[in-house]
Amino acid sequence: MRKTFKTAIVVALVLLLTLSFAACGGGGAKSDQIELTVLNYFSLANPGAINEVNRVWEVFERDNPDIKIIREDEFEEPFHHKTEAYAAAGQLPDVIHCWPSGRSTSLHTQRLLKDLAPLVQRDGLAQYFSAVSLDPSQQGAGYLGMITRGMTATNAFFVNMEVLRDCGLQPAKTYSELKAQVPILRAKGYECIIMPNESTWVMQSCLFSSIAGRFMGEGWDKKVHSGQAKFTDPDFVAALNFVKTMYDDGVLLRSSIAMDYGAGPGLFATNKGAYYIDGDWRVGDFTQGDQPLFSPDRQKDVLITVFPDIDLPGVKINKTNTVVLATGWGINANIPAGSAKEEAAWRLVKWLTGKEVQSFFVENGTFATPSRTDIDLASLPLVPLQVTVAKLGNEYNISTVVIDAAFEGPVYTPLNDGLQAIGMGTQTPQQVAAATQAAFETWKATQ
Repeated sequence: MRKTFKTAIVVALVLLLTLSFAACGGGGAKSDQIELTVLNYFSLANPGAINEVNRVWEVFERDNPDIKIIREDEFEEPFHHKTEAYAAAGQLPDVIHCWPSGRSTSLHTQRLLKDLAPLVQRDGLAQYFSAVSLDPSQQGAGYLGMITRGMTATNAFFVNMEVLRDCGLQPAKTYSELKAQVPILRAKGYECIIMPNESTWVMQSCLFSSIAGRFMGEGWDKKVHSGQAKFTDPDFVAALNFVKTMYDDGVLLRSSIAMDYGAGPGLFATNKGAYYIDGDWRVGDFTQGDQPLFSPDRQKDVLITVFPDIDLPGVKINKTNTVVLATGWGINANIPAGSAKEEAAWRLVKWLTGKEVQSFFVENGTFATPSRTDIDLASLPLVPLQVTVAKLGNEYNISTVVIDAAFEGPVYTPLNDGLQAIGMGTQTPQQVAAATQAAFETWKATQ
């Protein structure tokens, strides 16, 4: 009986794999179909995976019978290994899921991805996307190698209106106003800003990168890379000194350096502070589950904006944020321009980054901020905070770089450590700047 049961399981698994292969395009293409190979970053183990297959891939194939999709699903490290193997062999799939830089940098710098700007212009797509999402300077080699599906704001300034009302306050618009609120909040038992940053990347990614952009200006990272600027320049030191000022003023508590990053949402949701700094991805922690940290009614009292204007000498720009483009889709550069295959691949990319698919991903929480501007948020079954974060892009005019996206680990690691040291008073801003510049020069010498 046990042997028969095991045999039945084996047969069932074989049948399942056969069906899965067929669903991913295992069958041959019809004579009048264009065949597209696709490498997709995807796992059937993900929640809602089957729904995604139904809503995204099956709908496209139903509506485009002249295109046959041969889709290969890989996830996490196996995906990146497969991408590298295909690239090294010169056999990149026709359409590929990719990053704007980071793990996909070689696809951009080696120009293995087609420049999609002419196709975007031809079809008048720019009117449907945010300017930042189609900015070629945001991608690895400075050209439009992919169309992103969304944007990730690494600095989101959450405001708890319940706390502020209890103290008779309004959201601070400048740093001076923020500093002035500290004693009022403390008198009521509240912190000013909650930002647990025991993990060294948090301060750099979620706050300091934005501060550096405001003191250094747009494109400052490129100036450092080209030798026109240094981490030891007065502007960068001033940005580091502002971090020290925040701790000295009590806007940030030094105890936050010993606080686990995961504690932030719970502290903010239980009204321990007036403000909370994190990335926009934290909205999911506030809204998901049977008992979300913020009920839909309470979510109406949470604002999401960017860090207040820094009204101090030396600041070049305000109303900025640090943004990283989300993953998206590119096309193999070897596909001939003007060919039927290029048109088919472009039709697929337009669908995968189109209004219907992006609306689906906003609805299921995959992306907090879509790259398209024509998403009808009111028509989607969203809770208030999902709508609020989707509008975060309206709160800033300029995007500057996230340091750990613009520089390599050997460069930003001493900076991350140094930011903590500044908070603890064990290093000065000048010492941290010098250590970061030395690390950059050491890294540069190996390139």
